[in-house]
Amino acid sequence: MCNTYKEMERLRKFFKSLGPGLVSGASDDDPSGIATYMQAGAAFGLGLLWTLVLTLPLMIAVQEASARLALVTKHGYVKNLKGRVWAPLLWIGVALFACVNMFNLGADLEFMAASASMLYPLPNWLWLSIFVATTLLLQIFLTYKQYAKYLKWLCLFLLAYVAVAFTIKIDWPAVAYATFVPSFQLTSEFGLLFAVLGTTISPYLMVWQAAQEVEQDKQDLVDGCGGNEEHSTKTCNIDDQLHVRRMDVGIGMTASNVVAWFIIVTAAFVLSAHGIHEITSPAEAALVLEPIAGKYAFLLFTVGIIGTGLLAVPILSGSAAYAIASVTGLKRYGLSKTWRQAPVFYLILIAVTLAGALSASFGLNPVRALIYAALGNALLAPVLILSIILLTSNKKLMGRFVNGRVSTVLLWMTFSIMSAAILFWFILN
Repeated sequence: MCNTYKEMERLRKFFKSLGPGLVSGASDDDPSGIATYMQAGAAFGLGLLWTLVLTLPLMIAVQEASARLALVTKHGYVKNLKGRVWAPLLWIGVALFACVNMFNLGADLEFMAASASMLYPLPNWLWLSIFVATTLLLQIFLTYKQYAKYLKWLCLFLLAYVAVAFTIKIDWPAVAYATFVPSFQLTSEFGLLFAVLGTTISPYLMVWQAAQEVEQDKQDLVDGCGGNEEHSTKTCNIDDQLHVRRMDVGIGMTASNVVAWFIIVTAAFVLSAHGIHEITSPAEAALVLEPIAGKYAFLLFTVGIIGTGLLAVPILSGSAAYAIASVTGLKRYGLSKTWRQAPVFYLILIAVTLAGALSASFGLNPVRALIYAALGNALLAPVLILSIILLTSNKKLMGRFVNGRVSTVLLWMTFSIMSAAILFWFILN
């Protein structure tokens, strides 16, 4: 009985320690990701399913390197680049990163508003305002510890897409074949592969991961390292932290790709198999959940989209705010600080969120805007991946925590595949 209690207590502490990796993985399946995966399933059936097997080890490698960089240096991604990259180039890079995040944020908000309008037909601008106010209030008035706890619970909204697959007739041998055997089409429409890669290996997740590891490290000093209160509250053993963070990242990224895999599978058999090859509205996207929810499909879809949106929008705005605060040399910033402690940081956060909301008024089709956001992430990803490779390979910076052989191979593979995808996309278009 005593051993059982100890095991349960150890398990509780482990799950308590999960945070940045799990949240990063769940936020990867944001409205932009959901729309892109649904469009992939609708347009190509099971044709892009293999990408999720390919990208899983690459995602884990990139996010683990981002986490390791922050844990060793005690600084986020952009702060580590300061002094190592020509300042004007770093400013341009941060500006581009912030712009892509703002557009992605705006596309997510627009899709959330359009989805909510299916349930209660308020004007889009009003729904948009409600979601903007909600995300800002959550970030400003909750401590990081409270905020991270609620973000973890929002991950559960993604399970609806897994449940659907077990309520419809699916050709599982065909699914298994498509999962492990790549297929290609040399058509401009197949450029959607680029969007799938962009929404799966997203730049904002790398910056957010590093920033939140710094925040989590500060929290560990208060709560005990890795959820272990027996450790000293003055210092944390990096080896212990890395063990927990690697588990965290592995679980988060695996969960993300498993959900994405189920979204493509269900879209292929619910939409593509019934002649719907292009999703143009939230109403069409909601049909994916009809087999499990029936007449409540719109309700379940809307709740899921709003849940994942509330998870992703703060991460998009937060990662941009962290990058801007770092490059400008702001002394006090981060979600662990209160408004009084870091007013400038929160003003940057508000400005980024409002700018993203304004980009939602461009008049683009909400589904198309989400796919464009994924394309923007894909264009930016190789630059960030290359920077992470160079930083985490720097022995002077990382000491004995430099990239190992497996990490090095996987990181360079990620950079090569994302760069080749850009070339492939430009050739097809």
